[in-house]
Amino acid sequence: MGMMQEFKEFAVKGNAIDLAVGVIIGGAFGKIIDSIVNDLVMPIVSFLFGGKFDFTNLFVVLGKAPENMPATYDALKKAGVPIFAYGSFLTILINFVLMAFAIFMLVKALNKWKGKLDAPAPAPAGPPAEQVLLGEIRDLLKRRPA
Repeated sequence: MGMMQEFKEFAVKGNAIDLAVGVIIGGAFGKIIDSIVNDLVMPIVSFLFGGKFDFTNLFVVLGKAPENMPATYDALKKAGVPIFAYGSFLTILINFVLMAFAIFMLVKALNKWKGKLDAPAPAPAGPPAEQVLLGEIRDLLKRRPA
């Protein structure tokens, strides 16, 4: 079996296709979570802390910054000044926690839905009691000597 044939078999297996779909959906899902954090959660955090609050501006300068440079994360980063950017880490951590929770809820819902689909169908109900009784009477009448 040639390498090309093996690759074709691998590429068309359900697992490889499922993985590719998962990666594509995961990338789009990551953008949704980024938007939730940046556009919904962080503004609420800023409001609660009384004004413009941005985690990316939480950092410690580890090196010497050039003279007359604004002490902002973007300016220091562009200048190549080493900074300990714990605020950026906090933002990414919030993204991760929200994404993990959202994926957990999604998997939980899918498992519940799948469980309903996989549940065995209930056994068909037997005949009504009257019908069973009539059947027994018929059987007794057949066995009765004439």
